[in-house]
Formats: sequence, C-alpha cells, structure tokens
Amino acid sequence: MEKKSEINGHAVSAAGPAERLRRSRGAKLLRFLRRNLLVIMTVSGVLVGVALGMVVRGMKLSKAQMTYFAFPGEMLLRMLKMIILPLVVCSLVSGAASLDTRSLGKLGGIAVAYFLVTTLIASGIGVTLAFIIKPGVGAGALNTNSLGLESVTPKQPVATCFLLGHVVQRRHLTLIVPVGTETDGMNILGLVLFAMVFGVALKKLGQEGEELIRFFNAFNEATMVLVSWIMWYIPFGIIFLVGSKIVEMEDVVLLVTSLGKYIFASILGHVIHGGIVLPLIYFGFTHKNPFSFLSGLITPFTTAFATCSSSATLPSMIKCVEENNGVDKRISRFILPIGATVNMDGAAIFQCIAAVFIAQLNNIQLNGGQIFTILVTATASSVGAAGIPAGGIITIAIILEAIGLPTNDLSLMLAVDWIVDRTTTVVNVEGDALGAGILHHINQQEMKKQQEKEEQLQELAEVQVEAVANAQAQEETSPLVMHQNKALGSTPEAIESVL
Repeated sequence: MEKKSEINGHAVSAAGPAERLRRSRGAKLLRFLRRNLLVIMTVSGVLVGVALGMVVRGMKLSKAQMTYFAFPGEMLLRMLKMIILPLVVCSLVSGAASLDTRSLGKLGGIAVAYFLVTTLIASGIGVTLAFIIKPGVGAGALNTNSLGLESVTPKQPVATCFLLGHVVQRRHLTLIVPVGTETDGMNILGLVLFAMVFGVALKKLGQEGEELIRFFNAFNEATMVLVSWIMWYIPFGIIFLVGSKIVEMEDVVLLVTSLGKYIFASILGHVIHGGIVLPLIYFGFTHKNPFSFLSGLITPFTTAFATCSSSATLPSMIKCVEENNGVDKRISRFILPIGATVNMDGAAIFQCIAAVFIAQLNNIQLNGGQIFTILVTATASSVGAAGIPAGGIITIAIILEAIGLPTNDLSLMLAVDWIVDRTTTVVNVEGDALGAGILHHINQQEMKKQQEKEEQLQELAEVQVEAVANAQAQEETSPLVMHQNKALGSTPEAIESVL
C-alpha cells in the first residue's frame, strides 16, 4: 500500500519496503531485457523457426514455394558472407600493424600452439568415443539406397584439396607434374596470410605507412557498424533459415534410427570438448570463470548453430567478444579471423568418429598406424578447411584416402550432416573465442609486468636523483665538509702563521 504524508502542505507519497522492492526488481528486469534483447530475440528465433518449419512441413510446398520460404534466411547468409572479406582483410591488416613485430611473433606462436593442441585433443576425444560407443558395429546391413541418398563421388572433394597431376612419359620414367587448379569459393587462408604480411609491411614503412594504416582502421570500424546493423536482422533471418532446413528433411526418423549412435557419439564429443576441455584450458591460463566469459557470447553461438558456418559467425563473434568480454581490439581482430580459418575442434571430433564409423561399417579392423594417421590427418586437414556448411565432409574424404578406407559411404555423413554440423560449428567458434580470451589475458599480464618494470626503473632513477641532491646539499651545509674545505683551501703560509 502506498502511504501519503503531508510536508509543508504538500502531499508526498511514501512507498513501503515491499513497494520499493517491487520497483527495484522491475527496474532490474527492464535493464536485463534491454541489455540482452538481441540474445533473447535470437534464441526465440530458433524456437519459432522450429515451430514454423513443423507447421509448413505438412503443406507439401513445391520447389518454387520452398525457395520463397527460405529467401529471408538466404538473405541472412548472403549478408554475413558479404561482410567476411572486408572484415577479415581490414581487421588483420590493422591488427598486425598495431602490434609490435616481437609481440606479433610471440602472440602468433602462442595462438598456433593453442590451436594445434586443442585440435589434437579433439581428435583424440573423437577416436576414443568412436571405439567406446562403436557407432558402426551392427550397422553393416545399412543400405544407403533405402535412405534415398545420392552417392558421393570421392574424387570431387579430394580434387578440391590437392593439386591435380598430369602424367608425363619421358623415356623409361613416368613423372607426375602437379598443376594448380582454381576452385569455387573464397580463399580465406590466402587472405589471412596476405593481410598479416601486408600489415607487418605497413608497420615497417614507419611514417609512410601511417596513412594507409589509418585507412584500414577506419574501414574496419565502418565494417563493424555494418555488422551491428546486420546483427539486428539475425533473429528474423534465423526463423526462416531453421524453418527451411526442417521443411527440407525427408525421413528424419529413419535417419536418426539408422545413424543414431553416430549422431550421439559426435554430439557427446562436442559436449565433452566444448563443455569441459576448453573451459578447463581457459581456467588453467586465466584462473577465471570460463562460463561467465562464454555467457557474453550467446548471440554468436546461436548464429553458429543456425548458420553452420564459422566464417558467417565471425562478425558477431568479434563484436560480442570486444563489447561483452572486454577483449582488446588488437587481439580479437588479429586472432579471431585466423581461428575461424585454421581452428576446427568440432570438425576434428566428428571427422575422426566418421572415419572409425566407416571402418566399423565395413568390418575393417584399424591398426595403431591407421589410428595415428587419423589423428594427425584430422588435425592437419583442419587448417584451411572451409568454414562453410558441410565443409568438414571434404576433409573426411582426405582421412579415408589416407588410411585406405572406401569413400562411397560419405553419403551417410551428408545425410545427417545438418544435425551434427550445428554443434560442430558451436564448438569451433567457442575454441576461437576462448583462445582470444587467453591471449588477451597473457597480453595483459605482459603489459602489467612491463609497467611494473618501468615503475621500478623510475623509482630507482628518483632515488638516484635524490641521493645526488642530498649529497650536494650536505656538501654545502655540513660543518665538517665546510671545515675540510677551508682546511684544504688554506695555504701553507697561513698554517705556519697560525702555528
């Protein structure tokens, strides 16, 4: 109840404790909704998309109608892909130019070590779970034709990853001459390397390169403004992106029952790596709560889940890591584009499980050398893998070729890739984000040590200055020094006259 009291003839409302508590709770709730509005809208978009897809699924849409229905989601993907090129180039050029060459090499070395170690751990988790769960055992009678799947020619994905060879006959020798071929899509790894080297070159130019560095910095900030605009379209686009995928599904029950153990093993590996291993690594370096760090990245995680693309998640990831978690711009804009290209922990898990699954499906016993080859190949092939939906299927073909397994069962992977690829992408971008957080912490510690060293040198210099000043003052005022000076300054004749 609101009580009224009169002060100097004016009515004043005095709210009770319960009323004040209710108002404070309402104000806190309002602030929470304002601060997390985009996150709530994005998560709601996924749920609405699932419901909408289930409703539209029963309408038996034609291909043309399906295209119109999926158009808002396709617009989201195209906008995110549109922003990747300027974002990667400008952020890496400005990041490499803003860092000192020595610190750039140190941070780059730590980043590469982090990416390789975490990907190798992920590969080990995938192989271990595959041998424990045995997703391919008992599924030998699985017929891909009964699932209505199209066969996959292994030469196509393998050819996109390797140089083709022309056979040249010379007398009694047969030579294979590698010939480079161009493939469709954006060469993100090439852009990353070029932008890093170009940024270092601008730094070396000194004053002459400052204007171009400022240009890339301004271009980068303008790109981030575009990203902030696109992020408000994400909840709407996700509705139709998720809904269209559900409408496109054919016999979901048959796929899940046939490949359920494979799906379960892959998702369990992602949960273990993303929920336990990566947070423990972050805590070991920073001694901070990793889940409070991850709580500020719900929007990019939701985007990753909906788009199945690490590259498409990059714009929102950079924005949220900087604004919500306070990571230095020089660190985030340097390491996140590299991570989106070379760090594929989630992909390494399901690729290893898929390789062991196909071996078990064909009743092939893997020896120690083949298992080691799977681990190494999955780790190495993640570097430069396409950060696009179903990009990991290509690298599975490489692993199968490396250990001599048949590649005609890849259509099974494609059949359920739309399920597994969602958690795969979430783990991929989580590894990138935690890597940026670790590098930010290491950089802060180095800066703190350097600052303490500078303060100690400054204090030492001040002590030396004070000591010199005190010595001069003592020399001027001390009676003993004055007496000595007078004695030294007196002539022998004066001494003799005194005596």
